[in-house]
Amino acid sequence: MNGTGTSRQTHEVHAAGRGRALTIALWVFQVILALQFVMAGFAKLFGDPAMVEMFANIGIGQWFRYVVGALEVAGAVGVLVPRLSGLAALGLVCLMIGATLTNLFILGVSPLLTIGLLVVGALVAWGRWPQTRSLFAGLGR
Repeated sequence: MNGTGTSRQTHEVHAAGRGRALTIALWVFQVILALQFVMAGFAKLFGDPAMVEMFANIGIGQWFRYVVGALEVAGAVGVLVPRLSGLAALGLVCLMIGATLTNLFILGVSPLLTIGLLVVGALVAWGRWPQTRSLFAGLGR
């Protein structure tokens, strides 16, 4: 009796454990994104005074506050739907790129929160890339 089978089985168990840990980490990140973006989106949609003032300072108009709020809530919901989670995270990354640039060049405030959310969203988008790729492949049929 040799140890080859045992070594391979041990490797497979470790690989399965890493896969499970990655899946759990992605779900934790997805829940964090969903909570953050549903709160931020609702604050914008329901006219939180700080959000009204911030979008007034941006200077595009309050209609933009509603658009961003709706996109944030849609992304928060989408990131929790397994088939859509990667695509929704990618959309949230795009929002955070815009928010980071707005914070830096228009509002003159710290972009640390938006950069942090951008990184978490990028990790989810990368981790869920196989689902996103299969979603796009299904659209091409």
